[in-house]
Parts: sequence; structure tokens; C-alpha cells
Amino acid sequence: MINEPQRIKLCIIDDIRSVVDMISQKPPWEEHHIEVVGTALDGEDGIRLVKETKPDIVLTDIRMPKKDGLAMTQEILVSAPSTKIVILSAYTDFSFTRQAIRLGAFDFVKKPFSIDEIVQVVLKAKASFEEERQGQSKAIEMEQQVRKSLPVLQQEYLSLLVHHKTNAITAFQKWQTLRIQLAPQNFNLFIVELDRFMDKYKAQPAREVELIRFSLRNILEETIASFISGGVVFSEALNRFICLINCEDMRIAEQISEACRLNIYQFTNSTISIGIGSCVASIDELPDSYEQALSALAYHFYSDGNGVNSYLGIANEEKTLLNYTASTEQEFLMALRSGNREKCRLILEQIFNDLLQRDPLPKPQQVENLCYELSSKICRVMLEQFPSDRVKRLEERWNHVKRTGVISFQIIRDTVKDICLEACSWIEQERSDESTKLIYQAKDYICANLHLNLSLDYCAKQFNLSPGYFSNLFKKVLNISFQRFVIHQRMEKAKEMLIDDYQVQEIARELGYEHRRYFSEIFKKHTNMTPSEFKLYSTGKISQPLDLAHKQS
Repeated sequence: MINEPQRIKLCIIDDIRSVVDMISQKPPWEEHHIEVVGTALDGEDGIRLVKETKPDIVLTDIRMPKKDGLAMTQEILVSAPSTKIVILSAYTDFSFTRQAIRLGAFDFVKKPFSIDEIVQVVLKAKASFEEERQGQSKAIEMEQQVRKSLPVLQQEYLSLLVHHKTNAITAFQKWQTLRIQLAPQNFNLFIVELDRFMDKYKAQPAREVELIRFSLRNILEETIASFISGGVVFSEALNRFICLINCEDMRIAEQISEACRLNIYQFTNSTISIGIGSCVASIDELPDSYEQALSALAYHFYSDGNGVNSYLGIANEEKTLLNYTASTEQEFLMALRSGNREKCRLILEQIFNDLLQRDPLPKPQQVENLCYELSSKICRVMLEQFPSDRVKRLEERWNHVKRTGVISFQIIRDTVKDICLEACSWIEQERSDESTKLIYQAKDYICANLHLNLSLDYCAKQFNLSPGYFSNLFKKVLNISFQRFVIHQRMEKAKEMLIDDYQVQEIARELGYEHRRYFSEIFKKHTNMTPSEFKLYSTGKISQPLDLAHKQS
């Protein structure tokens, strides 16, 4: 059904009855969707009529008893400025007509006039009125649309402000335009993240997830409002909200954050992690506070969530890279190669306990990098003895943790331990074979008697095997030739003794070398360093260390 055009209301006021009747009755007003809602013969009645009927267009004479057209025009336009007033005037009243136009009258018609002239001027007034009304409707509609979209626009703009630097004056102008309910100075920002969001809600329908997020946001807003009047909460991701408050005191910001954590747990039984940035004075400093809050949030890596961390607590964090000593690495890899589960476990515990005892705690990314390095070294050692396809199973353990996106200190520590212990179990399983056991006995014998003349013939005789069979079996089981293994063990022992401050001559004699010079040549060939250079490196006196890795052909 097509909507009919809205009717225009017309009032006619003139002190001559015949003029009133002619204008009101002769023109086909209905055809033009115009309704004559009333007539009057003097100014006072005319004013009463206008107040009662609220017409859109008024036709009025200038000269009338009780109140003239000028006074009427002025009074009508004060209360109803959109009314279109058309003045009816004789030639002698032209000066009054100009005054009426100045007061706001829409147009005038000179007397005597024809019906066509009256119709034309009324239709002209009607068109102007409808145009203005349409403009007002559009303005109202736009205002309603702006109001509806204002929360989204506010969130988008606040998100822009916390992620990118901006000019404080320009930002303040936009701040006012978007009617953001915060004072434009003295802020604190904290980030709220729902712990293990995807694990808990990935199977839930989208509507359920949205309801959960809606309730979380409401709790955050109500909690903040119970402390201070200036606070805005907006979404950054499915599992994350940014809370922006007017606050100059970090202690208050920490109290509000802790109250948010407790209330969300009380009303939803969900845990959250919160990172608090420092207080800043102006809008252009918001990105600094956001980055600080993000850094603080990252430290829930150690607690596995359900806590509040402030940037002030980590502001003096270490700038040096995490590492462990060369001797610790060598000891760990030797224990791994021998399949010594207990020793591997103890060394890893020592490394991880050292990280937790540091004050302040290391950056989470540094710890993650260190654990990745450890797992990679375990896999490289396993490649010495096992096929690459099998070793990929160990690598997949670490990759699986990375893919989940849920990384905490406990998770990556346990992952590295699991990789290490499984690697040790492989080696133990390999040793179960009798011939394999024999070679490992030979290996242990060699490691315990490095001072002897450990020739191939001598060692084969100790185990009642022919030199050729012993050599082949040794290479097959340990993936290294007999001679290279003996040299490797002697050189590793030499490193330990150098670290323990033994003299080169003592070390050469202890490892079965008659001449110090020959020992030094073998050591340099093995390590790319002389014994003296290695000693300086192990004590940190050489800042650019040479490659210590044993290059096997």
C-alpha cells in the first residue's frame, strides 16, 4: 500500500468575509493535499486560531482590527518558526509588506489578486515547507543513526588511540564529537584476558559465546563504576577487553583490577588475567600505557593465569639474554647420549629452577626461546643415532604446543622434560640388545680409563672380540668410529679439567698423552682452540668465542 502524502494545514485570516470565503472555498485545495483548518476575521482571533490548529501555512492581511498582520507574523514565528506566512496587501501597504518580510514572512500577494495567484503562492509555500520538513526528518534520522552507531565508533576510535600515537589536540576534538564519557586526561589502562578461552568455548555456538562476552563486559563496567565515575570497557579480541579509566594512582588501578578479577570469578566461575600499564597524563600517551599493560599481561606465563600483574613490577626487567654455562650443556648432552634419565632430569630441573629464582623474572619470550633451543639440541643428538622420521616425533611435541597458542612456563617446561625423557627411553631400549649392551660396556670402560693406551686391539681384547668385529659393531651402535670416540671423550674430559684449572701438562698425562705438544695439537684440531684459548673462553675473558662444536666427518 502506497502511503498518501501528508496533508498541509492552511489558515486564512482577513477582515473581509468575502475574501476569506473566496480563498477558502474556490481553489481545489483537496487536489493539492491542502486542508483549510480554520479562518478568522481579525488579528486576535487569528492568533487563537493558529495556536489551536498549528497550521503549516497562514494567509493573512496586513491591515486588520485588534491586531495587524505584522504583530501576528512576529508572534506566530516566535512560537512556530517553521510556519510559512504569506502576506495579503494592497499597493498602499507596500512598506508594511517589506517589514513583514524582514520579520520572517515567506512571501506576499498584492491586492487585488486572482485565485490562480493565491493557489500558486500557497503551493510555493507548501513546497518550501515540505522541503524543510524532509530536511528535518533526514537530520533526525541521521542523529538517530549516529546515536545507534556511537558505541561502535567510540570503540573503534579508542582502539585506534591505544594502538597508535596521535596529536593530543586533534584527539580531544574527536573525543568531544564522539561523546566519550571520560575526562580527556589522567588515564590508566589495563588489559583483561579470559584464561584458556578457546579451550573452554570453542565448541559453544556463536550466540552463547557472545552472551558470555556480554556478561563479562557488564561485570567489568559495573565493577569499575563502583570505584570511579570515569571508565570505558571495549573489546580487543574474542577473549580480551581493554579497560580505560580516569585514574592517577596506581594503587587504585590495582585495587580496581583485583576487584574485576574477583567479581568475574564469583559470578561466572571463570578466571581472568590482567596486565596493568602505568598511569599517563594525556591522550597521546595511551599507546605507552597499552604496551606496558601488554608486557605485564605476558608475565601470566609463570602463573598460568588468574592473577593481576602491574607494569611497575617488571619495569626493571633483565636486558641480558638467558643462557646456561658451556659445562652444563656438555654435561647434559653427555647424559642424554648415555640415556641417563635421572641425570638429564636433574640438569633440566637446575636450569628451570635458576630461571624461577631470578628477580625480576626473565621475559617470557626469552624463556620460550631457551626451551626451544633445548628441545632442538635434544633432537639433534637423537639424529646421531636414530632415523630422521623417528626424531620428527620428538620435534612434533614442541610444534604441537606452539600450535595450541596456550603457552605457559609449566607447559613448555614439561614439554622439554617429556621430549628429553622419551629420547632417553629410546637409548635405553637400544641398549637392551646383547651386542648393544656390550658396546655400551665398552663405552663406559673407555670413559673410565682415558689414561690408558686405548688402542682398538687393546679394547677389543678386553671384551673377547676380534678388532674388526669390535670396530664395526662400535660404529653401528654409537654412530661414531672407535678412534674418534676415544679422542672425543678425551677432549671433553680435557675441557672439564681446563675449566677446573688443571695445568696442560697434568691434563696430557692424565689422558694418556706422553707429549704436551701432541695433546695440544689434538685439542686444537678438535675444538678450533688451543687449551689456553679455551680456558680464557670458559672464564668469559674472550668476548668472541670460537666454534666449540666437535665436527664429525
